[in-house]
Amino acid sequence: MSGKGEDKVSINFTINGERKEKEVNPERNLLDFIREDLRLLGTKFGCGEGICGTCTILMDGNPVKSCQLDASIIDEKEIVTIEGISGNGKSGLHPIQEAFIEAGAVQCGYCTPAMILRTKWLLKKNPDPSREEARQAISPVLCRCTGYQKIVDAVILSAEKMRGEEA
Repeated sequence: MSGKGEDKVSINFTINGERKEKEVNPERNLLDFIREDLRLLGTKFGCGEGICGTCTILMDGNPVKSCQLDASIIDEKEIVTIEGISGNGKSGLHPIQEAFIEAGAVQCGYCTPAMILRTKWLLKKNPDPSREEARQAISPVLCRCTGYQKIVDAVILSAEKMRGEEA
């Protein structure tokens, strides 16, 4: 009979810029692994079915819904959670985080980490998105507090801030 520890596999990954090696059950849910094993609580549990998008992280630069993946999938991958979005200004916040605050796009805040990560992804591939492109980029994340207008405003303001930093 196999013991519980024998069922684990070793995974090597980078999370928020830090290289890690962990033992994990190959069927361990990635969201649970991030929240419970790594203690990174910014990634939220919403529906558990991949519908609401609040569990969004960036894997190799692309947004994925962590509630729908096994933790073993991150072997040799680069993961970014909201905790990995670092600031470089006086506020200690990333320009995207500053833009969300300035635009009033943060209400209850539950969807905000996922919205910020999707914004980061969008602006990396398109530094000057239209309002429609911004709306499409955030559409996989549900927000129950807003009509999305202020979030779209925040995405556009984020783009302006990011372009201003590059100049």
